[in-house]
Amino acid sequence: MQAVKTIKFLKEPTSTAWVEQAIAHLDTILLDHSHCERKAAGVALNLMFRYPSSAKLVRSLTAIAQEELEHFEQVNQWLDRRGVALAPLSAPPYGAGLSSQIRRQEPHRMLDSLLVSALIEARSHERLGLLAQHCPDAELAQFYRGLMASEARHYGAYWTLAATYFDPDTVNRRLAELAEVESALLATLHPEPRIHS
Repeated sequence: MQAVKTIKFLKEPTSTAWVEQAIAHLDTILLDHSHCERKAAGVALNLMFRYPSSAKLVRSLTAIAQEELEHFEQVNQWLDRRGVALAPLSAPPYGAGLSSQIRRQEPHRMLDSLLVSALIEARSHERLGLLAQHCPDAELAQFYRGLMASEARHYGAYWTLAATYFDPDTVNRRLAELAEVESALLATLHPEPRIHS
């Protein structure tokens, strides 16, 4: 299996062990992907509610929330095709670990929320690309390939919003700190297959 290239913002590429785990448990990965799309829509909506007077943020995140919900429906259609019922899944430590880094006082909270979202979307972009590259089901691989551009657009949008509301040096310094945490959270493969495990 060829080496994985590093995506912008991410300190370390995904391990080949994750790729092998994911391909061996595609139905679970699809179910987790459904949860990820729903959560991503919720994050965008929550930020819109928290910062309703930030016009550029509201416009940008309205589009992202709509797109995440479209992807949620598309993934659920794949689950139907494969006979996989919607069901809860235990969450890996990734999301909670990143959320714990979000400082509670403003304006730090806004900055950290945007950058954590950017990192999650960047990792999603990378991993959907790996699924597209290695998935044995050609049609499902094509589906993942089609989602990659959206994920790239999303992580770019979150970074752009951070750079809109905060000094670029502050953004880059904090992004580097959070990216270290993000990579550390994925350094040990989670025993249960997940998009962010």
